[in-house]
Amino acid sequence: MSRTEPGPSSPAVERAERSGNIGLLIALAIGLIAAAVTFSMMGKDEAEPYVLALLGVLAVIGVFSLFAGAIGLLRFSARAPASPVPSAFLNTLDEGVLIAERDGRIVYANDAYARLVDAQSTADVRGVERVFSSDPSATEAIFHLTRAAEAERSAEEEIRLPHPLGRNEGEPCWYRVRVRPLALAGQGRKERACTVWQIADISGDRTEQETSFQELQRVINFLDHAPAGFFSCDAAGRVVYLNATLADWLGYDLVSFVAGSLGLGEFIRGDGAELLLSMQGKAGEVKSESFDLDLTTRGGRSVPVRILHRVPFGAGGLPGESRTLVLNRSRGEDSAEALRSSEVRFARFFNNTPIAIASIDRDGGVSKTNAPFVRLFGTPEAADGALKLVDYVQPVSRPALMEALTAATEGRSEIPPVDVRLDERDDGRSATVYVSAVRDGEDDGDAAIVYVLETTAQRVLEAQFAQGQKMQAIGQLAGGVAHDFNNVLTAIIGFSDLLLASHRPSDPSFQDIMNIKQNANRAAGLVRQLLAFSRRQTLRPKELALNDVLADLSILLDRLLGEKVELHVVHGRDLWPVMADLNQLEQVIVNLAVNARDAMPDGGRVTVRTLNVTEEQSKEFDNTRGMPAAEYVLAEVSDTGTGMTPEIMEKIFEPFFSTKDVGKGTGLGLSTVYGIVKQTGGFIFCTSEVGKGTVFRIFLPRHIRNEAEQVEVKQVEQQPLTDLTGSATILLVEDEEAVRAFAARALTSRGYTVHEAASGAEALEIMEETDGEIDLVVSDVVMPEMDGPSLLRELRKTQPDLKIIFVSGYAEDAFEKNLPENEKFSFLPKPFTLKQLATVVKDVLAS
Repeated sequence: MSRTEPGPSSPAVERAERSGNIGLLIALAIGLIAAAVTFSMMGKDEAEPYVLALLGVLAVIGVFSLFAGAIGLLRFSARAPASPVPSAFLNTLDEGVLIAERDGRIVYANDAYARLVDAQSTADVRGVERVFSSDPSATEAIFHLTRAAEAERSAEEEIRLPHPLGRNEGEPCWYRVRVRPLALAGQGRKERACTVWQIADISGDRTEQETSFQELQRVINFLDHAPAGFFSCDAAGRVVYLNATLADWLGYDLVSFVAGSLGLGEFIRGDGAELLLSMQGKAGEVKSESFDLDLTTRGGRSVPVRILHRVPFGAGGLPGESRTLVLNRSRGEDSAEALRSSEVRFARFFNNTPIAIASIDRDGGVSKTNAPFVRLFGTPEAADGALKLVDYVQPVSRPALMEALTAATEGRSEIPPVDVRLDERDDGRSATVYVSAVRDGEDDGDAAIVYVLETTAQRVLEAQFAQGQKMQAIGQLAGGVAHDFNNVLTAIIGFSDLLLASHRPSDPSFQDIMNIKQNANRAAGLVRQLLAFSRRQTLRPKELALNDVLADLSILLDRLLGEKVELHVVHGRDLWPVMADLNQLEQVIVNLAVNARDAMPDGGRVTVRTLNVTEEQSKEFDNTRGMPAAEYVLAEVSDTGTGMTPEIMEKIFEPFFSTKDVGKGTGLGLSTVYGIVKQTGGFIFCTSEVGKGTVFRIFLPRHIRNEAEQVEVKQVEQQPLTDLTGSATILLVEDEEAVRAFAARALTSRGYTVHEAASGAEALEIMEETDGEIDLVVSDVVMPEMDGPSLLRELRKTQPDLKIIFVSGYAEDAFEKNLPENEKFSFLPKPFTLKQLATVVKDVLAS
């Protein structure tokens, strides 16, 4: 049976909308019939007026219609036929188009749709749902499209059928089905809601896609298994593609490789990655360079390769993704390539050396560099278009460097090295440049070879060592001065006490003696600050919660700072404990707060902050060189004051250095802070900017509680005693005659029998003469010939239970390490008063 297809000039289906209103016509007819029936039931005379009236009305309507038609006010023609253009246009489409109302009635179908569904006549045209309902594989897609049509939204699905539409056999076909809403304008009523269905046969496109995919797979397969490695990286050095050959060389699993997860520095040895990333070009330019480098496999093995690196540059000279070929040079090579092998080996050594090397032409331009040179200097902006060696360093270093290059151009053999700065900051990166002249005939066009060693770390270590040596020397000097002053002050305070004991308050000289003692005590306070700086004061460390210390100090700090300065305390959460002397730690915070107040004469804000610092975080703080990475508790004191210049910051911890006016400071505040923090085992650092303020950061080691029992050296607490007299025999050992005389008189006046010795050897002689009658030994620590600890060891040989009190101007722990383990003794720091001496002696004898 032959198939009848609709002609190209007429649509397969097109149902026009009916015009006019038949309901009105039927109503008019029923009305006239009703009037005739009514008139027939009435009498002739009675109905005549009504008949005449009805005929009159109809006559008037007829005459009016004639005149309205004559003047064009009323037309009696049928609806103008629709334009054939839309229908003709839709029939030219390759896609099948079907327009249906919501109830499924087909409004329009073009010729392409009829051909797709194999409709032989207009009656054979069916809706899309019915066309695809015969195949179960299309059910889900048609369901989604139908739901979209009901919701008046557009949708699209691709459907695979085992045979063409409308047929029961043939090759599998792919169809793209689209649906969208459409509103058709009605005549005399509301718009009709319709749905547009579009069907396209995309089997050919699918075949082309599959063919292209297979070809692409073949190309990728060829590239993956080529005898050379290949990779592509972006401007940041992240690998976005690598082939199977290169992945096999490096030991990576290509299946688990994710684009962007591997960086060049992870498989290119040394600074070779910087060499590849240093390429620069203009917009639209494509540059290619070759490098002989070493790759590093995941197992750590080195693979010598030649890299052919090509980079396209886009707008603004920004580099795009590279195309990089990698040739493996690790296999054995024949004699024909011996020269090439030596070149590769030299290039590998050249790029893997830790020294930055570059060749310089006669104009000072850089002609060739190795990877460490690129890593050290980067790629700076050229001063006059051509990149020269002096462009890599700061302007302050350029004259000396240009002089050295000029000497190389002139062929001089011995050129002194040049120290250059690479950063603008004084404490920034630096390097030493060694210039070697190139002799005639050695290298055409090159005038010099430069070797560059970065000296940043070396310079930092030198500065730290010099600062440490200076602070240590100052500390030793301060400690020695403090010790000698303590002996002098002990004598002054002691004899003042003796004089006060023999004078009444009403005596004229009593007040003078009191002034002497008070000024001696003030001097003793300065000496204690010197001892704190030299880290030779006596500390009583215990476990402290830093937040509790600050909470107790807040009221005192508010009072010290005054009304112009606002105090803000920020407590860290779950702060770790620290081991420190409470009184000394409070002195540290108070000194820093007072210094901050003095730096803000017009008022400002002081912030005291605490927080825990983990081992990783300890590496991130600025200006903390020399502090090992560990867990710390940070106490930070910052202000909004005038700040300090770098020259002042270099001296702030030195004793007697002060920026305050004469009479407004001793210059020992920060020195004391420095000594206390160091003796506690912590670190203190300062950062400051002129006009913005200063920040002091104190890092105290985190204390982890140790449950093991520890034997502590016991110091006798100075408790007030009413009766300070006694009858014991005491051996007093002191090399300072004034101190010994005062102590002997003080103890004798309290009823004790005192034997005096000026040295350790003399003390041993007295012990032999008295034949063990000594009840207590009071000894200085630092003495000529035999010091206090040595004397104690000798005494313990014959009298292991002998009681002893050490007196010293140094801290207790300064000599404690020289004593036998678990040795028991008492300690009295200098300077001491008569009452303090008598109290300690009384308490030790009573224990």
